[in-house]
Amino acid sequence: MARRSSATLNRILQAIPVLIGVVVISFILTRALPGDPAVQFAGAAATPESIEEVRRSLGLDKPLPEQFLIYVGDLLQGDLGQSVSTGRPVATELASRLPASLELTLSALILSCLIAVPLGVLAATRPGTWIDQLCRILVTAGVSLPTFFTGIVLIYVFYYLLGIAPSPLGRLDFIYLDPPRITGFFLIDAAIAGDLETWFGALKQLVLPATTLALFTLAPIARMTRAAMLSALAADYVRTARAAGLGPGMVLYGYAFRNALLPVVTTLGMVFSFVLGANVLVEKVFAWPGIGSYAVEALVVSDYAAVQGFVLAMALLFVILNLLIDLSYSLIDPRFGTSSK
Repeated sequence: MARRSSATLNRILQAIPVLIGVVVISFILTRALPGDPAVQFAGAAATPESIEEVRRSLGLDKPLPEQFLIYVGDLLQGDLGQSVSTGRPVATELASRLPASLELTLSALILSCLIAVPLGVLAATRPGTWIDQLCRILVTAGVSLPTFFTGIVLIYVFYYLLGIAPSPLGRLDFIYLDPPRITGFFLIDAAIAGDLETWFGALKQLVLPATTLALFTLAPIARMTRAAMLSALAADYVRTARAAGLGPGMVLYGYAFRNALLPVVTTLGMVFSFVLGANVLVEKVFAWPGIGSYAVEALVVSDYAAVQGFVLAMALLFVILNLLIDLSYSLIDPRFGTSSK
């Protein structure tokens, strides 16, 4: 236990230089963006004098090294700055939008895992059969079809033609009131409040965007599950287990699947971190108020504070996710404990 705690602390300390590098690079790249946030903030009818006054109020008239030191000082106090486009603190915007993106991404990953993992296992145990071909078709389709196209098709079929899906206008239809904010996840907050009507309303709004993302994310998960299972089933320890007279279920799930979980968990973590920041197209199609669409809107108007806050938040999530993946390795396979590291 002490070694594991030491390894966890070591991983956290290793993440500090990464976060420092993210802060420096994001600051430099945002300053290289085209456009002037002072012009955007001042408005179309602003005079040069008013634009210069806005530039001074935003601190953009100072040299870049001084701007960076001010930004780092604010970060150390937990201040991510104020968004030029919305006029609200960036931390407040991220706190209100991050749960929406997390709820959408986690729902999509759960749905894709429920389909991709069993499909990958079946395809590996039955190579060359129709199940294997179905797995390959789904993997190819999931990688090839753009998420915005899949989302539009689902809206056209289930909302426009069949009329069984709610209007794709955000996290909750206008006939419902938002549940009391506790976690920011509408499904969890509505369940805590005991409001089943709002819970089902939030679930119906979540189905189409989560399905759109799930069709995209199940491709790499199913492919990795199939490849990892094929490799595990061909290993010596599986042949030894079969020769020892163990049942097919024990060999498949107790030996092969458990060892195949390591690359699957790694792939799942990579997919989660990628989709969380790259689901902006799905958020735009379904008017989902997440951090992806917020970051794109901030980029368009050269909102430095908002872009830097988004990049820093994603870096923190990525570091935390990697830490959780490392900890899960030792739970899945004790050989990946602290002594091996």
